[in-house]
Amino acid sequence: MLGWMAWTWPTALVFIGIFSAMGVLTFLEIRYPGGDERRGILGLTTTRGDRLFISLLGTSYIFLAWLALFGMPLWVPLGLAILWGVFCFWKV
Repeated sequence: MLGWMAWTWPTALVFIGIFSAMGVLTFLEIRYPGGDERRGILGLTTTRGDRLFISLLGTSYIFLAWLALFGMPLWVPLGLAILWGVFCFWKV
């Protein structure tokens, strides 16, 4: 049925995580409208959605750079990506 793409559990977990984050942000936007705008360390006025996008984009770059420079395993960039996401939602 889903043979058109090589679905693995790690791939499924990434998509589940992204869609879950979008669901949480949707819930927060309904509950607390306005997007929680603030001006962060980068000098940008960002909302929760902007911060999610910046954290996902940075995470992609972290993993791609790690794969280009060091290869497998990917536990270290996973930790760096989590720290980057926390930083984005805390300071950006």
